[in-house]
Amino acid sequence: MRNLVFLLFIFFFSWSFSQENKAVNPRVGLVLSGGGAKGFAHIGVLKTLDSLGVRIDYIAGSSMGAVIGGLYASGYNGQQLDSIFKSTHFELLISDDVPRKSKTFYERKNAEKYALSLPVNNFKIQLPSSISKGQNAFNLLSKLTLGVSGIDDFSKLPIPFYCMATNMQTGQEVVLDKGNLAQAIAASSALPTLFQPIQLDGKLLMDGGIINNYPIEGLLDKNLDIIIGVDVQDDLIDADKLGSASDILIQINNFKVVKEMKHKSKLTDIYIKPDILNFSLISFQEGIKITKNGQKATENFTKKLQEIAATQNYIKPRIKPSDLEKIQINAISIAGLNKYTTSYVLGKLRFRSGENISYDDFSKGVNNLAATNNFDSFLYKFSPSEQGYDFSAKAVEAKNTAFVKFGLHYDQLYKSAALLNITKKQLLLKNDVVSMDFILGDNSRYNFDYYIDKGFYWSVGINSSYKRFNHSIDPASLISDVNYPSIDKIQISFKDFSHQFFVETLIKKDLAVKIGTELKNLKITTNDNAFLSVFDTPEYEFENGNFLSLFGSLKIDTIDNKFFPTAGFLVDGGFKFYFASPNFEGEFNEFSIFKAQISKAFKITDKLSMHINTEGGFRVGNSDTKALHFGLGGYGFNYFNNYSTFYGYDYLELNGNSFVKLSSTIDYEFSTNHHFNFSANFANIGDDIFLTQKWFDSPTYSGYAIGYALETVFGSIELKYNWSGETNQSGYFVNVGYWF
Repeated sequence: MRNLVFLLFIFFFSWSFSQENKAVNPRVGLVLSGGGAKGFAHIGVLKTLDSLGVRIDYIAGSSMGAVIGGLYASGYNGQQLDSIFKSTHFELLISDDVPRKSKTFYERKNAEKYALSLPVNNFKIQLPSSISKGQNAFNLLSKLTLGVSGIDDFSKLPIPFYCMATNMQTGQEVVLDKGNLAQAIAASSALPTLFQPIQLDGKLLMDGGIINNYPIEGLLDKNLDIIIGVDVQDDLIDADKLGSASDILIQINNFKVVKEMKHKSKLTDIYIKPDILNFSLISFQEGIKITKNGQKATENFTKKLQEIAATQNYIKPRIKPSDLEKIQINAISIAGLNKYTTSYVLGKLRFRSGENISYDDFSKGVNNLAATNNFDSFLYKFSPSEQGYDFSAKAVEAKNTAFVKFGLHYDQLYKSAALLNITKKQLLLKNDVVSMDFILGDNSRYNFDYYIDKGFYWSVGINSSYKRFNHSIDPASLISDVNYPSIDKIQISFKDFSHQFFVETLIKKDLAVKIGTELKNLKITTNDNAFLSVFDTPEYEFENGNFLSLFGSLKIDTIDNKFFPTAGFLVDGGFKFYFASPNFEGEFNEFSIFKAQISKAFKITDKLSMHINTEGGFRVGNSDTKALHFGLGGYGFNYFNNYSTFYGYDYLELNGNSFVKLSSTIDYEFSTNHHFNFSANFANIGDDIFLTQKWFDSPTYSGYAIGYALETVFGSIELKYNWSGETNQSGYFVNVGYWF
């Protein structure tokens, strides 16, 4: 009996001591569920915990919970996370889009033409494994976690941490608590269909939320006194709202979630369930509202949290971000290369061992590599070494080298068209690409390219294209010294069949020099009965000849967006020397065309930008072939030969063998991807205006346009009302889709 009393006394004393310890300084765990954009609520919760002084001693997360939790565990406080995510452009982050400056001139041309690209394997068209490779998201995570890049054991982070991933080969959950933090978070948040799987430690990993979206179990053996849980998962959808196939699929997944949470919520001491009913996985534009809902939900537990904070006496320190102005790169190692060499990768990254670079320059290098589309993923890490970092990376070379691409377009010159493209990389060489465009519609066309990319060495290219359109123009722009009826406009058929061979080199990233030769067949005819009334022929040929030329160009292009520029400049100058015409009647007289363009874009305010552009050109030598003169009028990005846009006048309405033009556009992006713009252009154009000094006179021609544009994944949708003060003409220009 005495022994029993003694044992009871020891048990009671131990229990009392344990309770006292819990009351004095409780250890608190935090579990954050996945939920895509709904995970912004986690930031609201963390901001409130910080304001109350609650110390978190261990964090677990899945998917978006792993992103927020991992960054908080690395040292950031809630307010810092709020600032980071408010300044993040999520449309760019979750896409594979890289800055235009990071792409070669050839890659820019392709990126500004096709709306959809699908891989081809064994002659079968496949759907892509994901919308995005996730490179942009990983780049940001790597930057934000640079300060803890030397910590391989996540229990040694400022706050111990683990996150969940799903093994896509076995369907089993994987606990990520060691390795590189950025890579672990990227794997845990690789949302199916949005991001592709990540190869890590020999496993193919995806979103932890697939198998365990509220990973509380691992916290139960971490010697914690209190567990706080934040659940941003969906509840079951009401029957009257199950109106689509996607709703049904979401509901099926919710069955599992609701069932699991009945048990997991009971393991949670403070269970926070923010109001996320009206938000989806991709409601990134609603981040501020979702964050506030997280704060509001946490306020329901203010008293309990204050009691915890009172015993912890803790203030979350504010992390000092890593100095990113200069990063010393010591050793470099790159694994996974088979088709491409280390020198090729380093050439794109543009840094070498022993160099000091800024993180911005490093990011540009990664973008250069991503822009090639030769790699499915490029995961890397920095390991502190001496005064800098050792850089190691694992590259996964692209499996698919063949693609089918599509596009749709409408404008008032070429009319409606559908684009089908077939592209094959590494056809003959490791760094070549062959591309064939079939353009079907009111004016069927084609474009063929074969390009061997040598980067800063001399690249080689072959191009063949056929363009055609029908339009009403003034016959005087095509012929002279011929008697014909006095007709303002006639309907003509225009056909251009051109073949080029060229070499080009990059002197710098945005500076290219090109030289080559061209064979052009130009045919312009009319069947206009009124015009043909004085000719004894069923068809009149304004031009039907072949022209051989040599050409050269120099181009500097740092414009950030071809269609809606906000920064950068463009210098594009070139010449063509026409030295022969095999079927020319009589003696062919050589002639040359010189032209240049200079543009500058800049921001006036965050949403208001301005683009100023000037162009000019002149012809030296024979002027018999008026079809190769300069032409102004209309609106388009896919003009050829010597034609250019000019508001206030119809396509090709103004012409001459020399011209000078000044234009300016003010663009206001009043909402994301929605633009309102105003343009003005002025020009002098005619024959030999540089000899008569007419080019320096007050502009003879002027025009203006006001318009609305919407940027979409298929290209912009534009409506422009334009007019000219000289002619009192006005009308609309309409464009739908990327230009091709």
